[in-house]
Amino acid sequence: MKAAEIESQSIHLQRVAFIGNYLPRQCGLATFTTDLCENFAAQFPQIESFALAMNDIPGGYDYPPRVRYAIDANRLSSYRQAAEFLNLSSVDLVCLQHEYGIFGGEDGSYILTLLSELKAPIVTTLHTVLRQPSANQYRVLREIIELSDRLIVMSKTAKQFLQEVYNAPLSKIELIPHGIPEMAFIDPNFYKDQFGVSGKIVLLTFGLLSRNKGIEHVIRALPNILERYPNLVYLIVGVTHPNVVRHEGETYREELQRLAQELGVQEHVIFFNQFVNLPKLVQFIGAADIYITPYLNREQIVSGTLAYTLGAGKAILSTPYYYATELLADGRGMVIPFNDPRAIEERIIWLLDHEEERHAMRKRAYLYGQEMIWRKVARRYATAFQITIKQRLKAPRYFALPSISIHQELDVLPEMRLDHLQRMTDDTGLLQHAIYSIPNYHFGYTTDDNARGLLLTALLEELNGEMSPEVEQLAHRYLAFLTYAFNPQTKRFRNALSYQRQWLDENGTDDSYGRALWALGTIYCRSNHEALKQSALHLFQRALPAAEGIESPRAVAYVLLGLIEYLQAQPGDRLAQTILQNKADFLHDLYQHNRTDDWQWFEAILSYDNAVLARALLLAGETLQQTEMSAAALQALGWLVAVQQAEQGHFAPVGNLGFFPKGGTKARYDQQPLEAYSTVAACLDAYRISQDQLWYQEARRAFEWFLGNNDLNLPLIDCASGGCRDGLQPARLNQNQGAESTLSYLLALVEMKRVAQDLEERRVLIKSAQPNNGHQGRR
Repeated sequence: MKAAEIESQSIHLQRVAFIGNYLPRQCGLATFTTDLCENFAAQFPQIESFALAMNDIPGGYDYPPRVRYAIDANRLSSYRQAAEFLNLSSVDLVCLQHEYGIFGGEDGSYILTLLSELKAPIVTTLHTVLRQPSANQYRVLREIIELSDRLIVMSKTAKQFLQEVYNAPLSKIELIPHGIPEMAFIDPNFYKDQFGVSGKIVLLTFGLLSRNKGIEHVIRALPNILERYPNLVYLIVGVTHPNVVRHEGETYREELQRLAQELGVQEHVIFFNQFVNLPKLVQFIGAADIYITPYLNREQIVSGTLAYTLGAGKAILSTPYYYATELLADGRGMVIPFNDPRAIEERIIWLLDHEEERHAMRKRAYLYGQEMIWRKVARRYATAFQITIKQRLKAPRYFALPSISIHQELDVLPEMRLDHLQRMTDDTGLLQHAIYSIPNYHFGYTTDDNARGLLLTALLEELNGEMSPEVEQLAHRYLAFLTYAFNPQTKRFRNALSYQRQWLDENGTDDSYGRALWALGTIYCRSNHEALKQSALHLFQRALPAAEGIESPRAVAYVLLGLIEYLQAQPGDRLAQTILQNKADFLHDLYQHNRTDDWQWFEAILSYDNAVLARALLLAGETLQQTEMSAAALQALGWLVAVQQAEQGHFAPVGNLGFFPKGGTKARYDQQPLEAYSTVAACLDAYRISQDQLWYQEARRAFEWFLGNNDLNLPLIDCASGGCRDGLQPARLNQNQGAESTLSYLLALVEMKRVAQDLEERRVLIKSAQPNNGHQGRR
C-alpha cells in the first residue's frame, strides 16, 4: 500500500504509537522497533508516528526525538501513566512489540495493565511464541491475544503455534516478514579490506553475545577447517548482551577466547566487541563469505541477524531452530544439527569446495529477501493497521461506563448548565471550535453556530417562562452576530469570521442561511423580549426573499422550520406562505422521487443532520394541513430510526466518515452529536403530533446516546459545565468540546425537558380533574 493510498482510503490513521525497546538501547528488539517506526514514518510522512520506549535502567537512554515517552519497565504505575498518555494523545492505533523479557512483572505481565486501559486499537507483533510455555507465560500471551485487535508474526511456525497452542483466532493473525535494510548483491571482497581481512575467507556471526548462541561449537570446528582452508577467519561481531553483562560480566566472551587459544586458532578468531550501527553492519555482512548461526534454542521463531544476511544474499549455515528451518528452506541455506562441531566443519568445507552451488544458494536467498526490505514491510504494516481500523469500525471495543449513569426511565434529566457555552462566547459571538474545553481562536466564528446558539436561548426562555440575565446576554450576543453577518447586497448571511473579525466569505452557505432564518423566526415567535423580537423580525424580513433560491435539502429544511415559527406570529405574510408551500413541495417531491421499498429517504445517501429533513416535512405538513406530507415524513423518520439502531438496541447514527450511500455500507464512525439532537427533536415533534409513545421512546434512545448508551458505553457530556465532546470515534471520544456539539446536546436536553414539562402539566391536570374520593361521605 502506497502512502497516497493510505491517505485517500483512511482519514482515521493520523497518529500511530509504537511501543518497545528503542535505540540507543542495545538489543535486537530495540533495533527492530527503531527500524519499523522510522521506516513507517518515512513511507507515510502524513501520519504522525512516535514511540514509547521501555527503560530497564535508571535514567533511561539518550533517545532520539521520535521517542515521545519512556516507560519504567519495573514500575507498574508507569504502565498506567503511559496508557493515560496515549489515550489523551488521541492516537489512532498502538503497535506493540512483544517479548516477555522487556516488560516488568512475572513473565512481563505489567504490559497487560497498559493494554487493558488503552482505548485505541492494538496491533501486537510477537517476537516470541513458545511451543511449550509455562502456565504463567501461557496466561500472559493469552491475555495479550484477547486485548489485541491484530497479531503480527514473522514465521509460519509462530502462526501455527498461536492457533494450536494458544487458540488464537486465525482472523486475528497476519504474517509479515522481518524487515531488512536494502542491500546490493555484491562480491564479499569489496568490504574485506575495511576489517583487515583482504584475501581471507570470512566466516561471520554477529549479534549480542550470550551462552545460547553456540559460538563455541564453531570455534571447535575451526582446526579441521583450517587444515583445508588456512586463510579462513571467523569474525564474531557484537557486544555481550547487557542483561548478561549485569549478571556475569564478560565471562562468556572470555571463555570463547580461551577456547580459541587452547585449540590454537586464536589468530583466526577475531572479536569485534562493539554494537555496530546499520551502515557498519551492512559492511560486516557484505564482507562475509559464509554466515553461521549456531544457536542452541530450537524455540527461536525469529532472528533479525538471519533475516539481514539472507537479504544480503549470503551463504548461510544454521542450526535448525524454527525460524532458520523455515527461512532457509528450498535451498536458501543449509541446516546442521545442534551442538555438532563435526557437522559445522563438514558443511563449511562443502560450501567452500562447491563454489557454484554456494553462489546459487546466495542468489536464491537474495531474491527471496527482496520482499523483506523495510519499505515493503512498512507498507505491509500500514495495510494491517488499515484493516484493524476498519474492523474496529465494524466491531467497536466496549468499555466500562465511568462517572455518570444512564437514568433508566430518564425521570431525572441532567441539569441545564451553560458554563461551557458561556466560556465559548466572547464579545464577538460564539467561537466555533475548542481544544478539549479551551476555546480555539484559530478557527474563529460561524453564523451556523451563532444561529444555533440564538435558537437555544429562545427555547430556554420558553422552557423557564422567562429569559434569565445570562440567557439574555447570550441572546443579544448571538443576534448581534447574525445582524453583522447579514449581507444586504445578497440578502444572505456570511458564515465564517476569523478571530481577527475578518469575513472569510461574502455569500455564506445555504445551511448557514437556513439556520439563521430558523433562529430568527423562533426568536420572533417564542420570545417575550420585545427588543429581541423586533430586531429578529427586521432581520428575518430583510433576509426572506433569498429563501426562494435555496435548493440544498437541509437548508430547505432549516428555512421551513424558520417559516413555520414565523407564520405562527404572522400568518398573513403572503410571501412567507408561498415560500413555505413551495419548499414543502420541494422536499416532498424529493422524497417521492428517491424513496423505494428498501430506501425510504429523501436522497440516495444518508449524510449529516438527517432527521431534520423528516422533521421539517412533518411540521410543514401539519402547518399546511397536507396529510400526505405528514405521512411521508413519519414514514421516512420511522425508516431512519431503524437504520440508526444498533443490534444491541442503542442509538448508532450514520458516521460522517463515508456516510451511508444507497446500496453501500453504513459508516459507523465518526458519530456526531448533531445526529442525536436532530433525531431527538424530530421524534419529539412526531410524538406531540401523533401521541404515539413509540416516538417518545425513540427520542429517549437518541438522547441516551449523549449519556453513554452508545457504541463505546462512554458519556459525551460534561455534567458540570454542559459541554459535549465532538463525537464518537472507533476507539475513543473526540475530547474537544466545540460549539456544534455542545449546542446539539443543550438543544436536545431542552427538548427533553420541554416534553417532560408537558407530561408533568398533563399529570397535574388529570389529577386535579379527578374527584377526591377519599373524603366523600365524611361529614
